[in-house]
Amino acid sequence: MLLSIFLALFLPCAGMSVVFVVYICLLWYAASHAPPEAVKPVVKKGLSAAELEKLPKVTGNQLIHGNECAVCLDDIEGDQPARMVPGCNHGFHLYCADTWLAKQPVCPVCRTKLGPEFFESSQSNPC
Repeated sequence: MLLSIFLALFLPCAGMSVVFVVYICLLWYAASHAPPEAVKPVVKKGLSAAELEKLPKVTGNQLIHGNECAVCLDDIEGDQPARMVPGCNHGFHLYCADTWLAKQPVCPVCRTKLGPEFFESSQSNPC
């Protein structure tokens, strides 16, 4: 009777211990034999400082499509420096536009992509 109680308590504990040890061994094996993670290449997404300088700078009075900056949602005053995105002519505060375009080369309003054609010097321009 005492032996049957001992076996009833000992065998489940011993079985769970064996399962736990096998699980830990499998985790160790998988971690030590895993292939190295591939390093993602760094992809330049935004515009460089040189490309930003080639974009037109205007003042708030010269904006075509209104005086609200879509990045910070504040009005652009008449004498504040602003940046106009070529192609769509949307205007933004100079700092807001440069911060946005340094991260992603698209207009914050209409998502017009600023491709390399906006930064090439136009040699065919007669003026």
